[in-house]
Amino acid sequence: MKRGRFITFEGGEGTGKSTQVRLLVQYLKQTGADVVQTREPGGSPSAEEIRALLVTGAADRWSPMAETLLFYAARVEHWRQVIEPALARGAHVVCDRFADSTMAYQSYAGGLDRRLIEDLHRATMTGADPDLTIVLDIATDQGLNRAASRHDDETRFERKGREFHERLRQGFLDIAKRAPKRCIVIDAAQSIEQVQSAVQSAIKSRLSLG
Repeated sequence: MKRGRFITFEGGEGTGKSTQVRLLVQYLKQTGADVVQTREPGGSPSAEEIRALLVTGAADRWSPMAETLLFYAARVEHWRQVIEPALARGAHVVCDRFADSTMAYQSYAGGLDRRLIEDLHRATMTGADPDLTIVLDIATDQGLNRAASRHDDETRFERKGREFHERLRQGFLDIAKRAPKRCIVIDAAQSIEQVQSAVQSAIKSRLSLG
């Protein structure tokens, strides 16, 4: 059986990733594809337990090193329990955040040595690389204003301050620049419909899906 495609969405707070993930999944299902929608941190029962530790509480609850280790503990189980089995059966997996978020949040914005994260990824996630990563980009202040309008308690990272989030934005853009064959940057300041149209165009041109 042909292996499925692994598609990830990345970006800072308020870029609309969750909405675009949902719309892409709907679009792919309409084409008759088997599609699994998931997210990080989380995506599997054990990983969801770790998610609660990471996204709630005080902004300084964890150091960047501790965050990285927690994220990878969740990621290993998410990959083992959900993503790899789905890809192996031929399903496409669309994931809201993956390893690029750890690099952007904990290294570019948090200051952790990127080589440590790269080494950890190689040691724990060999072969676990997306086929396509869509980076949604928006001005820092606009994204934070959007994020502030959400009504949930998962606000730990949003409260890390504007400078953190500006470093985060530039980090995602640099990640995309370093991996142009895998990543595509889309302007998230556009309307939801315009962004989704760009997403679908990327899926068709890069992966021949849809």
